[in-house]
Amino acid sequence: MRVAITGAAGMIGRKLAERIAATGMLGGKSVDAMTLVDVIIPQVAEDFTGQREAFSADLSAPDVAARIIADRPDVIVHLAAIVSGEAEADMEKGYRVNLDGTRALLEAIAAIDGYCPRVIYASSLAVFGAPFPPKIPDDYHLTPLTSYGTQKAMGEMLVNDYSRRGLIDGIGIRFPTICIRPGTPNKAASGFFSGILREPLNGQAAILPVDDDVRHWFASPRSAVGYIDHAATLDTATMGAQRCMTMPGVSATVGEQIEALRAVAGDAAVALIRRVPDPAVVNIVSGWPRDFDTARALSLGFRAENTFQQIITVYLEDEMGQKAL
Repeated sequence: MRVAITGAAGMIGRKLAERIAATGMLGGKSVDAMTLVDVIIPQVAEDFTGQREAFSADLSAPDVAARIIADRPDVIVHLAAIVSGEAEADMEKGYRVNLDGTRALLEAIAAIDGYCPRVIYASSLAVFGAPFPPKIPDDYHLTPLTSYGTQKAMGEMLVNDYSRRGLIDGIGIRFPTICIRPGTPNKAASGFFSGILREPLNGQAAILPVDDDVRHWFASPRSAVGYIDHAATLDTATMGAQRCMTMPGVSATVGEQIEALRAVAGDAAVALIRRVPDPAVVNIVSGWPRDFDTARALSLGFRAENTFQQIITVYLEDEMGQKAL
């Protein structure tokens, strides 16, 4: 099986490529070639024995999409995107990358007669905006209130339409907010959800820009890679025309996050969190959904953590090489 990953230098793309390299598999099938692309050159693990290509490019630029699919990958994981905070701050850039780049990729695929790859599209909870019910069901309509959410909703519609026409075999994955993200903060408005845990676990101060009662939907990086692995070879015959769905996760408030941190790392870690309200972040987060009924994804075999403490434990194991205290 041949695999292409856009946004491969990002956290999820990097972890996915590392998992493929380590196991030689995706979705239970052997991978013999990987193409990795991002705006910076992605790294390919040396232990991957198959054919590999990694290059730097902007997917919205001419001819880039055609280069990505030149070897006719069987599975294309489309992670490349401008994240929420940056897409809101720079509207033109967000639409160029998130919408035009996605369409360029799908159009390049459609131009090849008889080519119908599995396309896994990374969508977002930002496709939903208030008002919404306390627990959003699978069939709830898309109501984005940000440019990023609008761009991702448009991408979902493209995945549905191109799949309906038989041009791709698409699956849209609405990722929960991925937590705890390793490394340094990105420009996502949701970045503080990881920061208030990651920094204290590493003995550093963290800024909390919202109130403790803010509730959100979470899963670990390990689960994020697991969603893609499962989607790569999932039988889509029963999915019908609606190819996009919200992934399982954990609904938790910021206060519950902090208490999970306290249970794992003690009061000293919690004391490193500083509350500094940020009206811009508060405004963005206030329109985000809080809880989901993900019966459809669960019925199709997607899985995630059940408690927030499990999410912290994944970070300790995968990023710090230790078990929870």
